[in-house]
Amino acid sequence: MLIKMKPSTGKIGIAAAGLIAACTFSYQATAAPTIIELVQVPCQFLDIEKDHGFTSSKKADCETINEKTGAERLQKSEVMKLKPGEYIFRVSNENVPYELGFWLREKDYNWANPVHKLTKTSVSGGGMHLGTTLDYKVTLEPGEYLFSCPLNTTPDYSLIVSDS
Repeated sequence: MLIKMKPSTGKIGIAAAGLIAACTFSYQATAAPTIIELVQVPCQFLDIEKDHGFTSSKKADCETINEKTGAERLQKSEVMKLKPGEYIFRVSNENVPYELGFWLREKDYNWANPVHKLTKTSVSGGGMHLGTTLDYKVTLEPGEYLFSCPLNTTPDYSLIVSDS
């Protein structure tokens, strides 16, 4: 609401003064979401684990690779640690010749449980072709999360959100 004083008198009436007092509010600026950049290459995300130089022309290649190496690689991979808040996960397809996606969810999320779809955090999407970068916005509360690419068949990487 905007109330203008008459420039000629510089006065406002008592009723207007009360209205101004009643309509005052505080504006609290919200911080912009923090951007987390992730790069996908065949069968893995970089920076979470070292680049293993895998090659893949289809999803099945990564399924085979991760069946053999996924558990050991996860033990050696970084656990992402973040504070609660608003985030944009900016995910790029660096050199995978087929469509990729991204899926971030609470650790105990079950996609087949309709209650989880209403009560748990899950953000996902596909359409990430070679050379494409897509943004996924999410609010993270304290807890344990997983992220992966089901279309590139990466391991389920850990993400811990904590105030400490």
